[in-house]
Amino acid sequence: MAILAPTSVSKDPMFLRTSSNSSSSDLQRISLNPARIFGSKLKSGKIEQTQLRLLTASNTVKAQTTLNFCSLPMRILKFEITVRKRNPESTLNLLQLFRFNCKGFKKAVRLTEELKNNKLESVVETDDGSGLFEDMKRRFLSFKKHKYMENLEHYQNLAKGQAPKFMVISCADSRVCPSTILGFQPGEAFIVRNIANLVPSFESGPSETNAALEFSVNALEVENILVVGHSCCGGIRALMSMDDEVEKSSFIQNWVVVGRDARLWTKAAASKLSFDQQCKHCEKESINRSLLNLLTYPWIEEKVKNGILSVHGGYYDFVDCTFEKWTLDYKEDNLKEKHGRISVKNHLFWS
Repeated sequence: MAILAPTSVSKDPMFLRTSSNSSSSDLQRISLNPARIFGSKLKSGKIEQTQLRLLTASNTVKAQTTLNFCSLPMRILKFEITVRKRNPESTLNLLQLFRFNCKGFKKAVRLTEELKNNKLESVVETDDGSGLFEDMKRRFLSFKKHKYMENLEHYQNLAKGQAPKFMVISCADSRVCPSTILGFQPGEAFIVRNIANLVPSFESGPSETNAALEFSVNALEVENILVVGHSCCGGIRALMSMDDEVEKSSFIQNWVVVGRDARLWTKAAASKLSFDQQCKHCEKESINRSLLNLLTYPWIEEKVKNGILSVHGGYYDFVDCTFEKWTLDYKEDNLKEKHGRISVKNHLFWS
């Protein structure tokens, strides 16, 4: 490391000047009191401007370096300077300390700017997302004012328990909300939603749908199970597009395969129709297959047989805003007739 030339103090206490003519004995007479370097004593939270001008000289070249600290908060410019008057290295250490803090300050400014930019981006993203929840908040408060508070006794009774008359199985499609379409109020229907409103058979094993069936039929003792399908169902279209020989590689395919009987029946009965018409046919046929699958559950079949429980199908066409409803006419032969017609009653059409 190069040795700094001996240092002398100019008349201006704000400057340190190096001179090749200075002797080593001059170094011992230097007073490096911080007050002489920075001026008056700095106070926390104040803003000061400090300028350190370093002049280095050689036999042929002289270089002048100016370090300028402008409007620097005291919490950033916090130097701990220890000067040993008898140690010639003290002056060199002091200059190195200032060089180090200068680099650190520049880095701190750069990081501060980056943080500001990131903060602005975060604020924009938050504002975009919060708008949706502000709208949701308004709707909730409207519900509380016009529904909850005006029917306070009803909602307080619901806090004690539920006794719905309906168990509804509908599609998870965002365009098909059974409570909105059929006007179910809180406490009137126990609802489970899945892709394509399918009911797996008892032999298919555990799923959220048959867990909901068990709870609603055995614990809540609902009197009606309603399976609601709808037009333009993406789940049914996926079912109709599947190749039987292709290995199911997605969660959707592994789920909609539950409706393979409806697909086979549709292919057999509507093979001459267009693909869109076949999908529409399958949308209704899958409901009937689900009604038959309901009867594979022992506790459901027993109650249906005894007239305690009824199972119904429903089809909502949101293009024309129409609704079909029918009730399964229970016969023991229905369980054996998996690929044939099922007996229905009370077939209604609402438009």
